[in-house]
Amino acid sequence: MENKILIINDCLVVRAGVAIILKQHIKNLNISNAENFIQAIEILKTSYFNLIFFGINIRGGKNLGMIEDLRAIQPDVKILIFSVFEEDQYACRYILSGANGYLNKSCSEKKIIEAVTIILENGKYISSEIANKIVEATLNKKTINPLDLLSKREFEITSLLVNGNGNLEIANKLNIQMSTVSTYKIRVYEKLKINNLVELIGVFKTHIY
Repeated sequence: MENKILIINDCLVVRAGVAIILKQHIKNLNISNAENFIQAIEILKTSYFNLIFFGINIRGGKNLGMIEDLRAIQPDVKILIFSVFEEDQYACRYILSGANGYLNKSCSEKKIIEAVTIILENGKYISSEIANKIVEATLNKKTINPLDLLSKREFEITSLLVNGNGNLEIANKLNIQMSTVSTYKIRVYEKLKINNLVELIGVFKTHIY
């Protein structure tokens, strides 16, 4: 049976490289490409896919909200995050939000092939380290880190702030009012017990995943 994969990345080299690796080692693959999230959404409206392979910071995307947007169109599609950020920094939050797996872009070809194969066959690819973190947090009934106190929207805005976006840029990207962005910032600062962006960046670097 043929498996259809959609690779979303603004870099042609990354898209081509991943496609070559997968086709060389996994049989019966049909691979499509999208340069950004908006283009990917349009493709998904007309074509069915077994797996979507994309990074966190793709153009037109909105962090964790991308998973919900993709599943709104194709509820059963598998999602593999392929990011420059280390697995222990981001994987838990994305997997708990519905992603089927997470890879760092510096990982080996073998690991890419392994992750895609396992997800297509079994539905999930989670490293033992990340699985242990999730289990520990569940058994102890506590958050894995302070950022888990944030809602999806709060985390989304926090990520944009830490990556250098101002209130206006965030409002435009998320299609919300600037006053709404300010309200969310206040909530985030209160929940994390911090007072400014410098402290927020510090918390993010220490605890983010």
